[in-house]
Amino acid sequence: MVKNRGQRPEVRSKNIYILCLASCVFFLLQITPAFSQSIAAKASTDKSSYLVGDYVNYKIEVEYAKGLTVYPPNLADSLKDVSLIKTGKPVIQETNGAMSATYSYVLSGYDSMDVTIPQIPVLYRAAGDSALKSALTNSVSFTIRTVKVNLQEGIKDINPPQKIPLDWRWILLWVGVALLVIALIYYLYRRYKQKKLNVQAIPKVRIVPPYEAALNALHKLEEQRLWQKGQIKEYHSTITEIVRRYFESRFNMPALELPTSEAVELLKRQPGSEPIVETTYAFLSNADMVKFAKFVPLDTVNDEMMRQAYEIVKMTAPPQDGEKSEEKNTEISNVQ
Repeated sequence: MVKNRGQRPEVRSKNIYILCLASCVFFLLQITPAFSQSIAAKASTDKSSYLVGDYVNYKIEVEYAKGLTVYPPNLADSLKDVSLIKTGKPVIQETNGAMSATYSYVLSGYDSMDVTIPQIPVLYRAAGDSALKSALTNSVSFTIRTVKVNLQEGIKDINPPQKIPLDWRWILLWVGVALLVIALIYYLYRRYKQKKLNVQAIPKVRIVPPYEAALNALHKLEEQRLWQKGQIKEYHSTITEIVRRYFESRFNMPALELPTSEAVELLKRQPGSEPIVETTYAFLSNADMVKFAKFVPLDTVNDEMMRQAYEIVKMTAPPQDGEKSEEKNTEISNVQ
């Protein structure tokens, strides 16, 4: 003590500096493990002993700081004596700012042995750090054993045969179900027979082809003698509607909705319409003048409109119906 008191001031200052430096180093050594322990991994199984073929529920629990990114462990590469049956979906939770992740696996072994699953690396990366680090789990050991068999005893059933008592309620239930099925089959059979009789009783209705329907409509319009009664506009509207409706059925084109120019352009694209394109354009144009320009046509024009309508339908009738179309037009001409 006396010697220390006799030291010079600069020596005492140097000693105090060295003591402070040592204290700082000791403090850093103490807090470094705290930073390195920002992640911890623990492995476990639900039991320590299993029978051959049992499912082994193995899980890895990882607790880590919120800023870390943890990757699922690769367990398959570390297994030797057991097989990986199933990998569960990770369960990630946050509690008071700390994160935890649980990874579940189902394993199974098929031979009696002592099994040790080694330490499993859990890879993680800190925020803003590209380096990949790892934390190791603990190793886990368990035993797989076979069923004990007494070779001195003979082979016998695990449980003796059991006699099932007769239950009349079940018998009545099945009889009722059988009767219900039979009644349903009989009902469906009667309904099928009745429906078949009704179908046979319904007379067959002949579907009128588009061209024949158009010719009938033109013949009916001709008998009404609209333009002869002064109803010229109604006559031209009706006759063009008959032809346009025929185009829709015959060529599947929206003729009722299109103006004359567009309808004629669309008609040109239809196979078999070449002979009546010019006639159709003149026919529709004359009708447009009467309907929209208040044009009063001569009687010869009105007659020509009917002749053109017959010609358009006749020239575009399907080939297989051509003979019927000609017969119909012949009958109409005779009536005229």
